[in-house]
Amino acid sequence: MATYVIVGAGLAGAKAAQTLREEGFDGEIVLIGAESERPYERPPLSKEYLQGRGEREKIFVHEPGWYADNDVDLRLGTKVTRIEPAHHLVRLGDGSRQPYDKLLIATGAVPRRLPGPAYYLRTVDDSEALKRRFAEGANVLIVGASWIGLETAAAARAAGCQVTVVEPEPTALNRALGPELGALFARLHASKGVNLRFGTAAAEITESGVRLSSGERLTADLVVVGIGAAPEVGLARDAGLDVGQGVLTDSSLRTSNPDVYAAGDVAEFFHPLYGRRVRVEHWANALHGGPAAARSMLGQEVVYDRLPYFYTDQYELGMEFSGDIEGHDEVVYRGDPESMEFIAYWLRDRRVIAGMNVNVWDVVDDIQELIKSGVTVHPKELSSG
Repeated sequence: MATYVIVGAGLAGAKAAQTLREEGFDGEIVLIGAESERPYERPPLSKEYLQGRGEREKIFVHEPGWYADNDVDLRLGTKVTRIEPAHHLVRLGDGSRQPYDKLLIATGAVPRRLPGPAYYLRTVDDSEALKRRFAEGANVLIVGASWIGLETAAAARAAGCQVTVVEPEPTALNRALGPELGALFARLHASKGVNLRFGTAAAEITESGVRLSSGERLTADLVVVGIGAAPEVGLARDAGLDVGQGVLTDSSLRTSNPDVYAAGDVAEFFHPLYGRRVRVEHWANALHGGPAAARSMLGQEVVYDRLPYFYTDQYELGMEFSGDIEGHDEVVYRGDPESMEFIAYWLRDRRVIAGMNVNVWDVVDDIQELIKSGVTVHPKELSSG
């Protein structure tokens, strides 16, 4: 009987285990996670759950009894110390060894950190710790006008906290969306009372706040750092697998070792549409990448070509984003961005490469089909179609 081991008990790992069973795999499945909680979804941690609007039980991928009912050996609070592809085994923190026939690496990513006392938002424990502090009406300083940073700022303001955001870029989400749309998000937060400090970095984090690169000191009850995440590639690198920005895979999510696969935040997979490898940290990639990797492990023909997709909720703004803006040369709007109800299209050589719908719904499939088609379009068609 074959044994499939999944290292990483997050959304990608849990959905991979589910798919293996749904596709008829009757061998042993071992799902290993370092956290003490059973697999859960991360988006609510910076959105409704952080704002106290979501029940804890709803963040989990499966009901408590699902793993036993489906004969999935879920090992929580367990650290994998080494992967040995030559011997088809993983070594665990307690000194034991777990053999495998095929292995999926779904170790995710960890927040990039700064020296000094600060909060980070990655786990359910992180979210609950921040929720408690927000309820106390704390003076919150957030380092980084990233998606996590801005969602955290929105949650803190909803709780009545004073909020300051420090960001070295000229506006919010500058690299993710470009200056025009980044400025729109900045104006939204400013209108809600957030103190935005662009063009300056946090030089030092102290018990009383932050010293900026300009030398100015800002006081705060707590500092939250949201400056991105780094993929957990250490195990893969030590195992001799090919690693770049993430664990390198082909379009079937197979790594440089034929019996080892990677999915979710940690995978840098070849995307046929872009003709290059991409690494996507968002929820949808874990949701769909885990099942794709599972099918690939089973020997099915898999081409993982889903477009990057992300959503956010901040105050009254709801947004969905599809694609990748890299290399764009034009942005076209359908509707007025200032109305907070519009669609933005990023173009390269008059082909749509990304789209974002803000408070406009049921259009994601159409936007993604337009991106995948690669057809040339005239900007007027997009703005008035």
